[in-house]
Amino acid sequence: MCDAVPAEVMDALWSGGWRHFGKLYFRYDRQETEDGTPQTVTPLRIRMEKWQPTKSQRRVLRRNADLRWEMLPAKIDDELRDMFDRHKARFRENIPEKLENFLGDTPETGPCDCRLLRVFAHDQLLAASFLDVGQRAASSVYAMFEPEAAWRSLGIFTMLLELEFAREHSLEFLYPGYATEESSVYDYKKHFKGVEWLDFEAGGWRELPH
Repeated sequence: MCDAVPAEVMDALWSGGWRHFGKLYFRYDRQETEDGTPQTVTPLRIRMEKWQPTKSQRRVLRRNADLRWEMLPAKIDDELRDMFDRHKARFRENIPEKLENFLGDTPETGPCDCRLLRVFAHDQLLAASFLDVGQRAASSVYAMFEPEAAWRSLGIFTMLLELEFAREHSLEFLYPGYATEESSVYDYKKHFKGVEWLDFEAGGWRELPH
């Protein structure tokens, strides 16, 4: 548990495979599905100097060219809580309880610099994501969207916007969370150019083969 973490320390923690939900910091390399199937956890990061949108990701950008977006200091309000409740209804296992589980009760006060990305169609909020920002890296915390807009691939779209933010701010890495060596719902994170995975046993980052 930690109340405040400097930006350069956040960089070091992410590099070591650490994540945090609010003030709780943790890391692990094994987990089980609800039916008891073991999975090997692989923290991921995207090296910005190697990142470019793929052909399919460029299609996602074109599909959402009519939307507007903004980046703000992080906050949680009732509009976001309501979207979270609709979004989590899509899941069949590991169903999250509430948005505060990922962000803490007051993300605007730390423990690190957290931003809120909001995506709109006219005045309707369609998607939102939360991004921690360090000194030379950023880390995706959580993303959600309105289920009726799933055809827009808004989870990928918000990650692409986060990558653009990282590039505009000359960051070296974006950490999109984790995937597993086994097939899972997180496999889409493996399909970004410049993605690397943390080899806990060897103690270093390796380029993910495609």
